[in-house]
Amino acid sequence: MSAHESTPIRRSIEVEYWVVDDRGRLVEPGDLVEASPGAEREFVEPLLEIKTTPCESTAELREELYERLEAVLERADERGLGLVPLATPINHGEIADRPSDRTRVQERVIGEDFEYVRHCAGTHIHVEQQPGRAVDQLNTFIALDPALALVNSAPYFRGRNLATGARSKLYRWMAYDDVPHQGRLWPYVDDTEEWTRRLERRYEDFVTAAVDAGIDRSTIRAQFDPESAVWTPVQIRESFETVEWRSPDTALPSQVVRLADRLATVVDRLRGAEVRIEGDAGRVTDEEIVLPTFDAVIEHVNAAIRDGLDADAVRSYLERMGFEVATYEPIAHDIGGRGPVDREAARRLRLEYAERLANDVRRAGRIPSD
Repeated sequence: MSAHESTPIRRSIEVEYWVVDDRGRLVEPGDLVEASPGAEREFVEPLLEIKTTPCESTAELREELYERLEAVLERADERGLGLVPLATPINHGEIADRPSDRTRVQERVIGEDFEYVRHCAGTHIHVEQQPGRAVDQLNTFIALDPALALVNSAPYFRGRNLATGARSKLYRWMAYDDVPHQGRLWPYVDDTEEWTRRLERRYEDFVTAAVDAGIDRSTIRAQFDPESAVWTPVQIRESFETVEWRSPDTALPSQVVRLADRLATVVDRLRGAEVRIEGDAGRVTDEEIVLPTFDAVIEHVNAAIRDGLDADAVRSYLERMGFEVATYEPIAHDIGGRGPVDREAARRLRLEYAERLANDVRRAGRIPSD
């Protein structure tokens, strides 16, 4: 066993779920947040976030996530509630914020388009930074961003078919369209100094926009720092000592853990492999990690959002990058392809997938683990 293989790579998950009552209506989580460590409210009323601690293996990560979900679901069952692993509520009117200065600042900066963000539930995957390889890890995660297609879980927004990855479209192409440096994928970087400069520029842009919107600087700086004021999908997080991937939708826990396992496996591989940017194809092998040009990545990202795994180019790219595409079953492909979905049908879908999540946790099926 090599030295790097003997050193565990810590990874953690943050996943958001809609909370519904027994009629499929969105409701506040109430005391579900007290049912387990890591269960927290999100910035909108009907979302519940469940976080894990940094775990040294996929088996440990899976066990902790499922234990926390089991505790929350037990409490939810007592309350007649369910957790829904859909990236949007499918069809719903306005969704209320929980009052906070942070949300108020964002709303003033983004304006009416901030409403799109309120309809989004996603997953964040953190993987521990590897000493001296943070830039390679960041660039590799940027190249892996089209893997969001593996867990697309809702094609609908307010009842209409928006894109296979509706949440990603809402974030990248609609909510932050007027501030694209905040919400879209950033190009590769050459070194950590370049990353820091980008963060500082974007932070100053954000502060300026907030001041122009009438927010005083002390409020802005109390709620945001350079690291927390951007929503680009791949970030170096010095505060967590991780590289974070924020693109995946919320999805069934088994699929999310599988995805986190693959990211950790790639990071383990890059510790002993050459990483370089070359051509348009991309590939991951035991000896090297070849990242395609950023323009090629963006083409795959856009296809992943529009068409998901129906895009043959996306499937073949992800296979070259080491994903076992056939082992994923994106919910968006199961519920897509229909016409407008009215609110009653949306409530039925939320109830159906709340039950599927509960079954996924009960079944606790085995997944590949390190």
